[in-house]
Amino acid sequence: MRLTDYEVLTFDTYGTLIDWETGIYTALGPLIAMLDDAPTRDRVLELFAEAEAAQQTETPSMIYSELLSTVYRTMARNWAVKVDPEESARFGASVKDWPAFADSRASLQYLKRHYKLVTLTNCDRISYRGSAERL
Repeated sequence: MRLTDYEVLTFDTYGTLIDWETGIYTALGPLIAMLDDAPTRDRVLELFAEAEAAQQTETPSMIYSELLSTVYRTMARNWAVKVDPEESARFGASVKDWPAFADSRASLQYLKRHYKLVTLTNCDRISYRGSAERL
């Protein structure tokens, strides 16, 4: 099997091209700042992943930005922190701000000369637009 045997390459957007871990951790910053004894970055991301997975199981058709907003409220409740709806909505809309990995854009530009490229995501279209602009 050779790479030249292919005409189309597909990529999962978040985690492959977009640094979702940094994006999520940064967007959770206001919530984390309210904690007296904040968990480590890795632990925050683990707790986020647990809450996200549970919410996706409960509401599999929920728009991703709404899901993120709900997860934010769940994490706040689990940490006994009161947040207002605007805070959770900002977190829900944060996908557009998540950074691309440093080499993503240049790599895609190179590959685009040789292949049709398709990115895949379970994210909603509005949230994805910001990521698409970065790429």
